[in-house]
Amino acid sequence: MTESLTRVDSAVQGLESPTKEKSSHRRTSSSAAGVSSMKDMWETRTKLQVAPETQRTGWKINTSSSTVDEKDILKKPLVTPMVRAIDLITSLGTVITARNRQGVTIKDALDAIHKANKKRADDELDKPYLEGFEWAPDHTEYDEENPKEVKEMEEEWQRLIIHLSSTPGVSNFGGKKKKKSAAE
Repeated sequence: MTESLTRVDSAVQGLESPTKEKSSHRRTSSSAAGVSSMKDMWETRTKLQVAPETQRTGWKINTSSSTVDEKDILKKPLVTPMVRAIDLITSLGTVITARNRQGVTIKDALDAIHKANKKRADDELDKPYLEGFEWAPDHTEYDEENPKEVKEMEEEWQRLIIHLSSTPGVSNFGGKKKKKSAAE
C-alpha cells in the first residue's frame, strides 16, 4: 500500500474525446424542394408565369383573404416556378413582400396585401378591388447592353405589379356550370 494516490475524475476517465466537425452549410430541410429564390430566377433568367386565377377575383384589399368567392384558388401557387418570396408593388410605389418557404401561394399574396391595408376604411381607397398581378418583363423589351436598363430589368424581374380597380370585376375563370332549369 505504498502507492501514491492520484486524483481521478471518474466522469471522463477512459473516454476518448470526440472530435467536433463543424458543418459549413445550412440545413436545406427547412425549404421545400423545387422552390427557388427570386435572386436565382434572375441569375438563370427564368421567366415567371402568374397564375391566371389571380385575375379579377373581386377581392377587396382591406378584407381578409378568406372572403374570396372561390376558396380553392387560395392554395394554388402565385407564380410558376414557385418562389420563396416575391415583392408586390402598388401603383403608388409601395412594396409589399409575400413569403412562404414552401412557395408563395395566392393566399400568401392576398394576406400580405391585406396586412398593409387592413386599417384603411373603404372611403380611403379609391380602387379597393384586386384586378390582378402583372410580371413586367413579359411586356417589356430591354437592351442588355445598357447597364441602366439591365439594372431596371433586374428590379422588375424580381417583383409583380398589383393592379387595382374601382369595381369588383369577378371573372368566370374556375366557375361551375349552371344547372339547366327544370322548365326546359
